Amino acid sequence: MPHEITLATAIAMTTRYRSQHPDSYPICETFDISAVQKLLATPGAAFLRIYYGLKEDGKMDAILVAADSDNKDILPASEDPLINADSGPVILQDGFRCPPACPPPSPLNK
Repeated sequence: MPHEITLATAIAMTTRYRSQHPDSYPICETFDISAVQKLLATPGAAFLRIYYGLKEDGKMDAILVAADSDNKDILPASEDPLINADSGPVILQDGFRCPPACPPPSPLNK
């Protein structure tokens, strides 16, 4: 399943989004590569899934999980992050939100 798009398509889509998004939605979120690599290294991971959630303050956040070849989420067995720290699946959230932590200008964010 191809997921690649052209730069021109990406520019058009991000420009349209920036002109219409609510203030509570970020322009982008940046995740540390080591966290994403840990997520993708989850045994059985075949897909990266992005959910969107709302924090209690109404701000939208991306929530990243691994999914298996049957399209099922691979989730931690425990709510205790210390139990899952080294061996279990992880859920990522709290990327660096733009604003306020925006990357340098690029064709996708200006």
